[in-house]
This record gives sequence, C-alpha cells and structure tokens, in this order.
Amino acid sequence: MKAKISGKVSTVIKQFVLFLSIATSSTAYVEEAVIINPSTRFHPVYSMSGMVVSQEAVASHIGADILSKGGNAIDAAVATGFALSVTLPRAGNLAGGGFMMIHLAEQDRLIALDFREMAPSLAGRDMFIGDDGNVDNNLARYSIKSSGVPGSVAGLLHAHSKYGLLTLKDVIQPAVNIAKNGIEMTMDLAGSLRTKKSRLHKNEASKGYFYKDDGSLFKPGDNFIQKDLADTLVRIMDFGRSGFYQGKTADLIIEEMRRSGGLISYEDLKNYKVVERSPVCGTYKKNKVCAMPPPSSGGVHLIQMLNMLEEWDLQKLGHNSAAYIHRLVEVMRRAYADRSAYLGDPDFFNVPIDKITDKKYAKSLRKDIDLLKAGISTEVEPGLSLDINSLSKRIRKNNKESVETTHFSAWDQWGNVVSTTTTLNFSYGSGISVSGGGFLLNNEMDDFSAKPNSPNGFGLIGGIANAIEPKKRPLSSMTPTIVFDLNGRPLLTTGSPGGSTIITIVLQVVLNVLTFEMGIAEATAAPRIHHQWLPDRIFVESGISKDTLNILEVMGHKLSQRQSIMGSTQSIQKGPGVSIFGASDPRRDGAAAVPQRK
Repeated sequence: MKAKISGKVSTVIKQFVLFLSIATSSTAYVEEAVIINPSTRFHPVYSMSGMVVSQEAVASHIGADILSKGGNAIDAAVATGFALSVTLPRAGNLAGGGFMMIHLAEQDRLIALDFREMAPSLAGRDMFIGDDGNVDNNLARYSIKSSGVPGSVAGLLHAHSKYGLLTLKDVIQPAVNIAKNGIEMTMDLAGSLRTKKSRLHKNEASKGYFYKDDGSLFKPGDNFIQKDLADTLVRIMDFGRSGFYQGKTADLIIEEMRRSGGLISYEDLKNYKVVERSPVCGTYKKNKVCAMPPPSSGGVHLIQMLNMLEEWDLQKLGHNSAAYIHRLVEVMRRAYADRSAYLGDPDFFNVPIDKITDKKYAKSLRKDIDLLKAGISTEVEPGLSLDINSLSKRIRKNNKESVETTHFSAWDQWGNVVSTTTTLNFSYGSGISVSGGGFLLNNEMDDFSAKPNSPNGFGLIGGIANAIEPKKRPLSSMTPTIVFDLNGRPLLTTGSPGGSTIITIVLQVVLNVLTFEMGIAEATAAPRIHHQWLPDRIFVESGISKDTLNILEVMGHKLSQRQSIMGSTQSIQKGPGVSIFGASDPRRDGAAAVPQRK
C-alpha cells in the first residue's frame, strides 16, 4: 500500500512541475489584465459617476435612475431592493431578511447593517423534531412554521432613513409602478415559475399570484401584474415601518399564521429590530477586506481563509491549477469545520471572532495542510480549544432585539458604496404567500441547527451555537463585502447568492482581483469550486481543465462536477481616477450592471 501511495505522489509532483511552468509563462498575461483589457473575453460596464449592479435588469435600471435624480448609493440600493421584490420574486422580497455593508465616503465610516430574520417568540429548540427523533425536513423547510420574523422591510427603511438623501416616496414609487402596471414576463422568470410550479400550486395564494387564473403558466412577453404587492408597497411608502409591521399588512400576516398554523405574532412583528454591528475586517497582502459579522458567518470565514492563503505564492501556482485548488479546498475544509461549532447569533453566543480571524491561528491551521495529499474531513475538527457550552449567553426573556438569495451593489458619484445580500432562503422561500399581501414568506428557520450534527437544506452542519431559540437570528452564509486599497479607499464591492457556497464564491472573486489581478468581468466569469468540510467532496463548475481534475483525484480528492452554476456575483471595481467598472454575473439570465445616466 505504501508503495502505491508514494508512486501516486511521485506522479503528482511531476505533473505539478508542468503546471508550474505553464503558470509561470502566463504571468505577463495576468499582469496586463488589470481592470480592463480589450483582449480579454469578458468586459465590464464602465462609468464615471455611479452604478448599480443586480441580478435583474429592471431593478438595476431603477437603482441607476435614483442616482441620476441625485440620490446616493443608499437610496439606489433601497430602491433596487424594493424593485427586486417585484421583478425577482424567487429571491427579492419583503418578508425575508439580509445584510447590508455601507461605506460613507465623507465620514470614512463603514456600517454593517443586520436585518436578518428572527425566530418567533413561540419557537422552540425541538420544534422540527419528529416522533422518530429526527428532523422533519418538510416541517422545517416547507411549512409556515419555517418562516422567521421578516427583516427586509425594516432593514431597507432603516438604511434609507439614516443614510439616504431622497424621500421614501422617491425610492419606493418605482417599485409600486412596476407592480401595479406590470412587468414583462422574462424567460428567466417564466422558467423559474415552471420549475417551481408543483410546490407553488400547493398554496392557493401563491398559485393565484404567480400563475394565470386557470393555473397555467405565464409565457415570456406576457404582462405580469401584482396588484396586492403594489398595495403593500404603497402602505410601506405612506406609513414607513408601520405600513408593514403594523396595520393592515401585519393583520394579513397574522391571519396567514392563524390559518396555516404559523408562529409569528403581532408582538414579534412590532418588536423586530435592525442592528448596526461592527464589520469584520482583515488584511490580505496590502488590502483591507471587510464583510458582515455574525450572525453572518461570511466575514469571519472569508478573513480566516484569506489569512491561511496569504503566505503562499498563489499567483505563481497559476489560477485554477491543481496546486491552487488543493490549497483552496484545504482552507475551506478547516473554515467550515470551525463554522459548524463556533458561529451563531452574537446576542446569544459569544462568537470567538478575534480568535478565528487571528493570523497566528491561521498559521497553526496551515501547518497541518499536506501540500501533496488531500485531507480527510472526518479527521479535521474545529481547531480552537474552547468549551462550547461556556460561550452560550443567558437568554434575556425581555430581549426585543437570520439557495435563493440575491445580491446587489451600488456606487455613487461621491464614493459611497453599498453591498447588500437578501434572501428568502430557498427559491420562493416556503412557497407560501400572504393572501391579500402579494408577497412570499421565508423559510429561514431551516438555517438554524434543528438538531446537532444534522445538515440543513444546504448540507451545512451546526451545533448548539446555532440552535433554535426565541428571538434568535439564524446563522447565515451571506457575505456582502467591500475591499479597500492602501489609502483606505473602496476598491471592490461584491457578494453573491448561493447558500453554503456564498463564502467560497466571494473568496474566489476577491482572490481573482487581488492575487491574479483580473478585471472584474474576468474575475466574475472564471470557473469556481466549493468545499464545505462535509460532505467531503469538491464541487466543481465546468471550465476547469480535465487534467487538473485528474491531478486532484490522484491527490485523493473526491470530485462532484455540478451541472448547475455557483452563485451570481454582482460587483463593482474601482478604476483609474473616478472611473468604476461593474460586472453582473453571466451565470444568471437577466442580470445587469447599469451606469448612472449623465
């Protein structure tokens, strides 16, 4: 057996030499691909003033129009968020939640806005455990009990009221108009409704909202009107927070809870709070990288993985070479192992952020990585020597204080930058719509750890740090990110949907820009990989060399080539002078980067 292993290693070493020589010869190309290169296959959108990039073109245009009317990046992001609730119902939302990173240029201030969903007051740790002692996935993912208290409306309104310039009517009226008058049914939207027809037809309200009167599909080109959603948006526009969390809309939500056996109460809605948190920041090479803190796991593990990778000359290895991918996988393996144990809502659990993001800790983890052989996830455990139980906080009973996700970025003429990721969790959330309200409910309660060491809908393992507790926010992978240059100026804003793959997607985009010096369009289009500790396999997009994959298999890695794509990054990169370059991920139909009109 030993002879066979050493023979394989010898073969790997020989093939590495070949790959390294190829990587070295391509260095000149990498160096000249900075920002924009006419010879590349992918080109960004250019602007000298401002830009909005989102997963849906109409919403991007609405955000860009807000910039043209004198709004700032926050106004544009809020308008885009409300517009996406109309144009991208599988992910854009009113009854979901998310995170927003805001950079205020004049104040040189960075804000991490947490509007993640919360567990209802009546939620309990074992609420999804069946009679057999196992998690009832249907109950956790597709019933109304899977819905957490929504935070999206509160988050968008909070951002606008504190940091926007225009009136609330200015930023919501465009969404009202397209909901009331209708949008053209796109190929993308029609296709997603076809795919989810059987699930959405199980709920009468969803069936009525997203399909024709006879239950048949809308066709591309049809005018798609959402009257009840328009009315809900008008109430938010007229009454602000009270137009959603109280009054008629709240009545409609509670009626749906009572009709279907849900847990959300009037008090849950009224007491929902948006939290401004301190961003998680670290350094990579000469740049500062900042992202969301817990209850997002994105920022913590993005910084942790960059720390582990920093000491290797990745550029010399070559982009998406076997040696490079191997290192990516091994740091991903260790980060996701830590995620399973140490990440949760910081209001309930003392997340050891400083320890996980410490460069000395990264060095200790890196020492255990064999550069010629795949690790085994069952032999990799969370790396900190901590008593998990001691990190749990006492629950304050009177505390009144979360794969279908979407990301959008905004950059204005004054240098303000916004990076926002919101979600319903699964595509179309729980599949249950609020009758009379026109919007879908989330199924974010599945993002909790319903039972220790049982995977959620994305295969992620969790423990007591992410156990279900009343008024707690479920752990998330959403990773809205802003990268700064040596002078502290924004260099890149990015983020993505993708469930458990979000963190690794953002990692690769950041590395593509900072290490491989790609322009943002190239960085966005490049093939991606993902590893999350368990299951112990590399998920691979098409486009990576077959020879590279063969080398990885010889090293002991298990591969799973995905038929589907990974994520949909929506990014903006700083160019020379006042120029900016935007790229909407070509992996999703209908996405668009739209510059501010002069």
